Amino acid sequence: MQLNRSTRRRVFGLMATTGLAVAVVLCAATAGFATRVGASTLGHLPKRSPSRVGYSVGSIVDVSVGCPGTGDISEAVDRTRDYVYQEFEGCDHHNGIGFARSTNGGDSYTQPVALAGSHGGWDPWLAVAPDGTLYAGFMNTIDHRTYPVIDVSHDYGRAFHVEQSLRPDQIHNWGDADYLAVGANGTLYVAWDYGPSNSAVKSKCSRTGSCWATNGDLNVVVQSSTDDAETFTPMSVVNPGYPDGGADEGDVTVAPDGAVDVVYQGYAVVNTRTLKLAHGHEYFTTSTDGGQTWSAPVEIGARAGKITINEWWNDGSIATDSSGDLYATWDTQEKVRSQKTDIGWVSFSHDGGKVWSAPVQTTPGQKDAPHITQVAGAGPGEAYVAWLSSSNRRGYALFLRTFSVSVDRGAGGWLSHPARISQQFGNPNVFPGDTFGIVTFSPSSLVISWGSAVSGSPGSASVFAAPVRVLTR
Repeated sequence: MQLNRSTRRRVFGLMATTGLAVAVVLCAATAGFATRVGASTLGHLPKRSPSRVGYSVGSIVDVSVGCPGTGDISEAVDRTRDYVYQEFEGCDHHNGIGFARSTNGGDSYTQPVALAGSHGGWDPWLAVAPDGTLYAGFMNTIDHRTYPVIDVSHDYGRAFHVEQSLRPDQIHNWGDADYLAVGANGTLYVAWDYGPSNSAVKSKCSRTGSCWATNGDLNVVVQSSTDDAETFTPMSVVNPGYPDGGADEGDVTVAPDGAVDVVYQGYAVVNTRTLKLAHGHEYFTTSTDGGQTWSAPVEIGARAGKITINEWWNDGSIATDSSGDLYATWDTQEKVRSQKTDIGWVSFSHDGGKVWSAPVQTTPGQKDAPHITQVAGAGPGEAYVAWLSSSNRRGYALFLRTFSVSVDRGAGGWLSHPARISQQFGNPNVFPGDTFGIVTFSPSSLVISWGSAVSGSPGSASVFAAPVRVLTR
């Protein structure tokens, strides 16, 4: 989340390359943690967490060498050509968007470069069309307007041209958090945060993280393009209550049947004069007419608890598996016996988002630390859930586990214990980014990327990536 570039506390630097093949480290068994969860945050807790699945992690590569610094991270894969793309903050003299690509499934990457037109940009997001067209989006402020800029490549990331057709008519608007998705017919969808007045948005920042809005005219809008981002449809507002909807961070995906699905973070607007925001929840909405109109929002995981206003990382992730089941992940903040907690969750839907399962706890602990949680669809009835967290006293680490809707008599649960993918722990006092990358090549292989300041880094983080094979036991 950007909010206000001048208040964003980011320090960038260069890290050494790491190229190590690593074995997965399993966390301690999660049995027993249910007794530590307060009633107000109790969702569905699986009765057991079997180890039916293991992981083989390939070489961990620092993809940001030569283009130092990191913030948010996005990745995409071209399954037809075995290509992997990485996009991240912190290039172009520490104030732009970096890009690197792999032509061998993520085993190695090209030297990263700064994307055209990205100086001053933030919130990168990638998407690949069925014909291989690559879209690299990021937010930027140009001529007093803030909006997503789309760099387009027709040669698999070798060269890009800049499209600025999402430029709004309103000057001095507020904009943030772009998410991209492409349908089977090649239509590009961009979901992003929009408010008519940037001056109405007030923010605060974490000492070791990013920023969040305390007040403002927050909304999620979606626009689509059928001509490679040269032109876009008008804004379609996803949330109710425009222009003061209290909504942001709308992750978007396109279902196999063409439905456009969005999960967004909805905060309560408790003062209509000052637009003061209070705690929120995750909501789902869908469009069956290409993003022109949207269904009434459905709250996801109400039993899990609330999202507090001072959550600085990007929250809420959505994915679809190969059979069309939907998955959403997020994390909540509560107090249990006067102790603050932060817990990651996952929920699923069999019917296109009309009804969602009881939330299933993702993270084995509940320590008051960021749990940046994201999901990627896998084979029928399965998904991969990962989170980046500093809950361990040694610092930030990235964890992965496999979720199945068929566990626990269809209530959903885990096929593996949490596996630590990152070999080293990152400095907990250094910003690792608001997002990380998780994309599947096939039902049994994926690529993960994350930001972390390791090995005594002097106050900066690097972008690491690794291919992961999923092993059935």
